[in-house]
Amino acid sequence: MQSRPILILILAGGLISLIAMGSRAAFGLFLEPVSSDFGWGREVFGLALAIQNIVWGLSQPFASAIADKYGSGRTLVVSGIVYAAGLFLMSQTGSATELHLSAGLMIGLGLSGTGFGVVIGSVGRAVPEEKRSMALGIVGASGSLGQFLMVPLGQAFLANYGWSMALVLIGCCALLMIPASAFVRGRAEDSAAAGAANLSSAIREAAGNGSYWLLFFGFFVCGFHVTFVAVHLPAYIVDMNVAPKYGAIALSVVGLFNVIGSLASGYLGGKYSKKYLLSALYFLRAALFVAFILIPISPLTIIVFAGALGLLWLSTVPLTSGLVAVMFGPKYMTTLFGFVFFGHQIGAFLGAWIGGVAFDLYGSYDIVWWMSVALGIISGVIHWPIREGMAVRPAPAVS
Repeated sequence: MQSRPILILILAGGLISLIAMGSRAAFGLFLEPVSSDFGWGREVFGLALAIQNIVWGLSQPFASAIADKYGSGRTLVVSGIVYAAGLFLMSQTGSATELHLSAGLMIGLGLSGTGFGVVIGSVGRAVPEEKRSMALGIVGASGSLGQFLMVPLGQAFLANYGWSMALVLIGCCALLMIPASAFVRGRAEDSAAAGAANLSSAIREAAGNGSYWLLFFGFFVCGFHVTFVAVHLPAYIVDMNVAPKYGAIALSVVGLFNVIGSLASGYLGGKYSKKYLLSALYFLRAALFVAFILIPISPLTIIVFAGALGLLWLSTVPLTSGLVAVMFGPKYMTTLFGFVFFGHQIGAFLGAWIGGVAFDLYGSYDIVWWMSVALGIISGVIHWPIREGMAVRPAPAVS
């Protein structure tokens, strides 16, 4: 593929990631106003976003397989329509069931095609190996830039128009993903990139690989961390008697600094061991959570925490997806990353839901912060034994 079409592919894919991931990052701003309006505990809204994440994870491998077989562009168009429709319906929510169906089921299905999985696979196949890690870092940075832009935009919509109209306006932004999808094309079967002979062989090969399962469980921890923070940090800040605007500021700062973090991890992943970089990221997250728990909270500590966490936020994505390509080749990496991402979303489900349950039971998030510390240490350890190299394939039978 020529360099110009590759650049257009990366820019279009980056725009889709920016809108999809940026809009998702703003959902935590709606927890307190929606819950207050309906007189719900935080578990109701937390469960809606937990459903969103588990539906996203469950449907991601299927969306990825469809993209590999029928093309990334078509998958993105349908998913973008479902995503926007979910936002519009969420704006008209009148009950917990409606919230769970719109914010949970529909947006979860929409994210399975518009989130990182499909875009990463398309970019990974198109970009040469020596530039792949950096290209994946750019896609990851785009999602983080979306968080930096969409969270304050969502806060402005919320402050000026109320939560219902704010969701309508975010839904209008989501519609921009549909025309951008025309520039993200490609099927796995049309690619000359390295990989298994066919999709079913690729899945069997990955399922029998121990390092692939370690990557799966490590990414589970990433999902727990980022979703717990994204959903519950704004409310936690209010609980600590700090002005609500610092919740939006914190999530925006996380997104801004993760632009740097994702680009840096993409660059470093092309030069150093991806598994050791991932271990370092998770150990650093654990240390950062300990510091945030123990140091008295203030606007300054919130912003410093958000900036440091931003460097480590979705910097895991280019390294994790890059390891999938290293181990199995980029041909079917959309689908194989999709299954690893399911592990991420199991963690995301638990991070969103357990955060709400813990607060409703104990009136505090302390237990979940310490769980995050323990999980960060465990994830740092389990990345260490991953075998970073192409999986050995059995030679084809000779007739």
